Amino acid sequence: MASIELIEKLEQTIQNIPDFPLEGIQFKDITPIFLDPKLYEEVIADLAKFSKGKVDVVCGIESRGYLFGIAIAVALEVPFVLIRKKGKLPPPFVSEKYDLEYGTAEIEMKTGQLKPGQRVLIHDDLLATGGTTEAAAKLVEKQGANATQFSFLIGLKDLNGEKKLEQFNAEVYSILNY
Repeated sequence: MASIELIEKLEQTIQNIPDFPLEGIQFKDITPIFLDPKLYEEVIADLAKFSKGKVDVVCGIESRGYLFGIAIAVALEVPFVLIRKKGKLPPPFVSEKYDLEYGTAEIEMKTGQLKPGQRVLIHDDLLATGGTTEAAAKLVEKQGANATQFSFLIGLKDLNGEKKLEQFNAEVYSILNY
């Protein structure tokens, strides 16, 4: 869906940082995007186009999911709901645990911010193994809403994150895929 021009601009802007945060990892540094307001606007327009008329709410996953998620919600003229790491939200909230490579983590969402039956876009900057995104979709379901779309700036295809999301029968979109 993204234009070749947008993909090329992003590939020239995003920096590859070898061996960060661990040896063997090729970190994709998206922060240079924020130095170019026009490029940022193009990214938001592309992500919003994917969801226009298809969602009632945007949920962003802490913290980099907020960088684009809030702007997507504004562009779509729909509410934005935070999904936070454990211990960051006052009650009442729902939580969901998920597995990490070494251990577990937990995310939370305030209750009452989603309504039953709402169509939800879950946004994050990067889709890797899909564990955090899967947990976010389960939080949405716990409140009776439906994760109908997932969007990302970057998808890492070799890590099979999309496979974990198949259970939700939702559209998945990444501007860049590696």
